[in-house]
Amino acid sequence: MKTQHVTVIDGPLPPGIWQRPDMEPHLVTAPEHQSVMQELMQREPLFHRPEFGTTREDFESMTAPCFWEVGASGRRYSRDFVLGGLEKRYENATEAVWEIGDFHCLEIAAGNFLVTYTLVQGERVTRRATIWRRTDDGWQIVYHQGTIVQNSQP
Repeated sequence: MKTQHVTVIDGPLPPGIWQRPDMEPHLVTAPEHQSVMQELMQREPLFHRPEFGTTREDFESMTAPCFWEVGASGRRYSRDFVLGGLEKRYENATEAVWEIGDFHCLEIAAGNFLVTYTLVQGERVTRRATIWRRTDDGWQIVYHQGTIVQNSQP
C-alpha cells in the first residue's frame, strides 16, 4: 500500500460523546425519491434477491464494471472476486428470513443513489451502504459496504 504523510488537526473527544441522543443522523428520503427508494428496497440486500437473478451473468449485469465492495471485515473485494463467490454460493443456496430497517435513499449525483439500511441476520447486525446507478439497461451497483454493529441494538 502506497502511503503519504498528511498533517491534520486532532484531539481527544469529550467523555460520553458516543452516548449522546443527537449522535444519530436524522435520515429522510426526499419525497421526489420515494419511488426510487421503493425500487431499490426490492433489490436489497443485494445479491440475495433471487428474482433479480442467481447466475454470474445476472450478477455481471447488475454490477457496474467499476464495482467493488468493502466487507464487514474491512477487506476490499474486487468485482471479479465477488462474482466468483456468488457463483459458488448459489450452487448450494438456502433460504433465510432477515430483517431490514432504517432504509434511506439519497441522490448523490444525477441518476446515482446512496441507499443505507440496517440488516439483522439473527444475532448479526450490520449497517449497509450501496451506491446504485440508473442506466438505460436498469439499475447497476457501483459500490457496497457492510459494517458490523458492535455491542448495540439495531
